[in-house]
Order: sequence, then structure tokens, then C-alpha cells
Amino acid sequence: MREIGSVAVLGTGLMGRPMAERLLKAGFSLRVWNRTRAKAEPLADLGASVCDSPGQAVEAAEAIVTMLENGPVVTDVLFGSDLTSKTQPDALVVDMSSIPPSLARDHAARLGDLGLCHLDAPVSGGTAGAEAGTLAIMAGGSPQDFSRAAPLFAALGRATHVGPSGSGQMTKLANQAIVAVTIAAVSEGLLLATAGGADPAAVRDAISGGFCDSRILELHGKRMIERDWLPGGKSSIHLKDMNTVLETAETLKLDLPLTKAVRDQFAELVESGLAEADHSALLLWLEARNTPYRVGKLPDRLPISNGSGRQ
Repeated sequence: MREIGSVAVLGTGLMGRPMAERLLKAGFSLRVWNRTRAKAEPLADLGASVCDSPGQAVEAAEAIVTMLENGPVVTDVLFGSDLTSKTQPDALVVDMSSIPPSLARDHAARLGDLGLCHLDAPVSGGTAGAEAGTLAIMAGGSPQDFSRAAPLFAALGRATHVGPSGSGQMTKLANQAIVAVTIAAVSEGLLLATAGGADPAAVRDAISGGFCDSRILELHGKRMIERDWLPGGKSSIHLKDMNTVLETAETLKLDLPLTKAVRDQFAELVESGLAEADHSALLLWLEARNTPYRVGKLPDRLPISNGSGRQ
């Protein structure tokens, strides 16, 4: 079992780029690739080699980290490019994207047939966690491959081995369902307090440390009060994950009524033109149903790409 010294990172967007920076700071030799090369080029100034294809990026890598938009993109990069023809024997593919568990198991089997190792290791913590190296990493695969990836994971956050292939993605689905429902609950609680005449910032402080305390109340509650919808986690991506949660639940013959309700809220939020906004912007969907009540007095900070032109 080879130690990991050289790493390829495929996908350097909102999450992939700060994760690549953490790996560089930890001393790994790094090659990076992104479909839009301009998103990867700033990493060259930090010591990474920017490559023109996935295959070029993985040629000398003991580990390959993928952080891509969705399952079909991961499949295309792994099996529809020059990647597998250039990968070193016994290289470890660590897919940190969020994709369906069944697809993760399929990828593991196909890569295993080629003599390659695989972990599905999605993350939680958003861009703030990626920048700070405090991501929660949920890994599915063999214990041996998890142990091999330990130095890489240590540079990115706290990793937990949760079971065989596909288990990491199943854990991420549980995470996304809980996060979405909690965002909805915090939105409703803060709007209720505001409508009743309380100061929402003071309410957030008052209930912090009690039974309803959470990272969502801490971080996204602050976002809601400050009206900061610049994306750490995009609403469109969370909607994609919520759809996967319900599709997976259906295969397991589970009925998840809260998840269904909040998924529908995210769908309406995205359809309203806020696909690029942070997922905490679910509050905007709620406020639109409860005019004129509004949490916080600051102007909205929204990504320009959503068409609003406001930032």
C-alpha cells in the first residue's frame, strides 16, 4: 500500500479550490484540473501544476480527489476522459463530490475492475470549512483505503469511516436532509420572532446554547440577520441533493414528509431565480409568503449571476 505524496484534484470550484489550497499547505505535490481552466490557474501561484486534461493531472498521482458538480459529471470525468488510461496502478480515487450512493458503488466496482481503489467521501462544512480545514468527511470504502487516505483527510478536516462503498454518500444524504430541514426551521423561528416584535439578532443570541442550538443557527442564522446570500453552498446544489435523498428513500420504501416539504420549498426558491444564492436564502422564500415581515434591516447581498444585479 503506497503512501500518498502526489495528489491530483479534479474540480476547483467553490469547494475544490480551497481544498486544493489546504493540500498544498500540507506539503502534498499537487496537480489540478478544472473544465474552466481559469478557475484552476490561481492555484499555480501557490505551487500547483495546472493541467489541460484529467489524464495529465493524474499521471503521477497516488491519490485522485474529485470535487465535481454531480454524478453524471463524475462518471464522465472518471470514465469518459483520458483518466483511467493515465492513472498509476493501485492509485486511490477519493470522490468528495455529492452523488447518489448507487452510483458511488458502481464507480467503486468499475474502478476496482481496473485495479484502482476508491472511497466515496463527501463533505459537509461549506466553503468556510474548506478554507479552515474543518470539513466533516464521511467516507465509504474499505478500512485499508480509509487508513491510506488518512494524511490527505487530515489536511481537510475530520474524517469518519462509515461503512462500505456508498456509505459515505448515504451519510451525506442524511446530512443534507437534516441541514435543509434545520435551515427551514431557523428561518421560521427568526421570522416568527421578528413578526412578534423581537430583535432577531438578540433572539439568536438568547437561544444559542439551548436545545435548539446548532451550526445552522450559529452560521446561517447570522447570514439571515445580515442578509448575506453570497454562496457558501448553492441552493441549486442543495436541491439536487434533496432530490437524491427522496429518490433513495423511495428505493428503500421510506416516506420522509419533512424532507419532501422542504425539497418543494427549495424547488420554488430555485425557480424564482435564486439558484446561485446560498441555501440559507430559503428565508427569502418564506418572507415572500409573509410580506411585509423581513428578518434584519440590511440590504440583501445576492450573487449577480442570479439576474438580480444586487450585491
